[in-house]
Amino acid sequence: MTPTLRKPFGVIAIVIGICIYAALVASAAPWIERLHVLAQTPVYLVLGIIWILPLKPLLRWMETGSWKTPR
Repeated sequence: MTPTLRKPFGVIAIVIGICIYAALVASAAPWIERLHVLAQTPVYLVLGIIWILPLKPLLRWMETGSWKTPR
C-alpha cells in the first residue's frame, strides 16, 4: 500500500471546519444569550453536537477514498 495525502488533507479540513463552525457559533452568541437560560441549554446542546454530522463522510473518505458507504 502506498501512502496517500487523504489523511493529512482530511485532518486539515477537520481543523479548518471546526474553527469556522466555532466562529459562527461565537458570532451567534449575542442572540442566544438573550434567551432564557432554560432555552439556551438545548440550543448549545444541539450546536455542540451538530458539528459531528459532516465528519462521518469525511472520515470515510480519509480511510477508503470514497464518499459513499461501501456495500
